[in-house]
Amino acid sequence: MNELALFVKPWKSLTLPQLARHVKALGFDLIELPVRPGFQVEPQNIERDLPAAVRLLAEESLRVLNVTAGMPLDDERLYSACAAAGIGMNRVMFPQGGTDYWAAEADARRQLDAALPFCEQYDFQIGIQNHSRRFVPVNEMGMYHLVKDYDPRYVAAVWDPAHNALEGMNSDSALDVLAPRLCMVNLKNAYWQRVSGPEAEVAEWKIYWTSGAQGRASWSKVIAKLKAIDYRGPICFSAEYSDEERVDELIVQDLAFARGLLV
Repeated sequence: MNELALFVKPWKSLTLPQLARHVKALGFDLIELPVRPGFQVEPQNIERDLPAAVRLLAEESLRVLNVTAGMPLDDERLYSACAAAGIGMNRVMFPQGGTDYWAAEADARRQLDAALPFCEQYDFQIGIQNHSRRFVPVNEMGMYHLVKDYDPRYVAAVWDPAHNALEGMNSDSALDVLAPRLCMVNLKNAYWQRVSGPEAEVAEWKIYWTSGAQGRASWSKVIAKLKAIDYRGPICFSAEYSDEERVDELIVQDLAFARGLLV
């Protein structure tokens, strides 16, 4: 049975006890915790605050699966704090920025190479998420090219089918490529929404983040393929919706939808 976690980014204004009670009411007992400026645990205080936060959340029967930390990957405080808190993975993304793709990938490799000694010392894993548009990687082939030379105990793939679908890629093929190196699956959904009229000289598009049943990524196909490859790792719900006023309502619907597919 896959563990189901919730990325708690939308609820940054809540105190930790409030967050725990709210997340439990939504139907989750496992979370992905941001360690970012303005959140409940901030990077500059990670050594003090992360272990304390995990203990406080545990008192409310809420566990922390992993962090997503806005910190350099060669900062040992990230690894020592996670070890003290009993957390074994950090989800990361590598923006491409203004450089070309290969230069951005080379920079990502330099960051991973600098992190490896800490990963080995602390038995820690970096989970790299694919992301549409100007990120490294944008799809499964880019992910494979980036992670293939690393031990998956330390560097592995966090596959996001929504971002994959936004780039026009097929979920079955993606999981064929990434299955041996998969450490987590994100669940959210989206589609490209045209924002210019038909008379526009050049069409303009934006991403609209929607519920699990309505986007470009077929959750039913994704979960069927996860079953076919016998994936038993965690699935994390990103709780990302363009209609931010309905986040609580939509995440409850999406959890029920996914649970129905997972049985």
